[in-house]
Amino acid sequence: MSDTKPATHLPDFTPVPRLRDRSNGWKPHVQRAFIEALADTGSVASACRAVNRSTHGAYNLRRQPGAEEFAAAWEAALDFGMKRIEDVAMDRALNGVEVPVYSYGQLVGTRISYNDRLLMFMLRNRAPERFAGSAAGPEGQRRAKAMNAIGTMELKRKKKEWRKEWEAEQARVTPAEVRASIERKVQDTLALMERNHSPRAWAAWQEYKRIRAEDAANGYRAQDDPDHPHYAKRTAPDDPAASHTENPIPLPPPHWQKRPPEPQQEKYPRKRTLKDDGWD
Repeated sequence: MSDTKPATHLPDFTPVPRLRDRSNGWKPHVQRAFIEALADTGSVASACRAVNRSTHGAYNLRRQPGAEEFAAAWEAALDFGMKRIEDVAMDRALNGVEVPVYSYGQLVGTRISYNDRLLMFMLRNRAPERFAGSAAGPEGQRRAKAMNAIGTMELKRKKKEWRKEWEAEQARVTPAEVRASIERKVQDTLALMERNHSPRAWAAWQEYKRIRAEDAANGYRAQDDPDHPHYAKRTAPDDPAASHTENPIPLPPPHWQKRPPEPQQEKYPRKRTLKDDGWD
């Protein structure tokens, strides 16, 4: 094994010489700022956004003549960035991440989500002598252990616990909260209508709501309103006008529902011969 220790600081480098001094070009201070951002984020795209340059320009600069020291600083910055990414992943594996909880499209709270697979991955890579198998791989690296029967049972138990926690969180939503959520959506819809309609249309809408509330308070029914198209006139059984009609409807004949019996065919018709008397 090599005794080389990881670098503790970014190496100094000579910036790539440029033929033209452009305002949006890769000037020496821009190149150094890019390397520092790359060491902080571990992402080329994020580092380019930090210096307001394109990734295409960064990779093109790396291929230019005289970019050997810039490329070496690039690789060293990626090593720093990967260490930070590992630290973030380990922090998420240990402390979990806060995820939002929604109910009926509304944010009702948050919960902490843990990723045991991420935790085992980080442990197997940072402490392979304790969490990896004894057999070595083709390059001397230890292979990760597969999940045994006990680990599978533990995973199933954890899934049941997480499921119960999720169901308990869903059950915390009361009917009052649901009604309040619906009321908020109605108010939002009315506010949208107010913004998109003319004052005259909005005044007509308010008048319609007032009349509708007044009708509901008075117990209005369309079936009892002679002016309504759906009005149904009712007459008493002893009303003589009810039995008098200009064109009475004729009654159907007796036994109109009974049909004549259909002729039944023989299941196995009899074969006749020339000696039968039934021939005409």
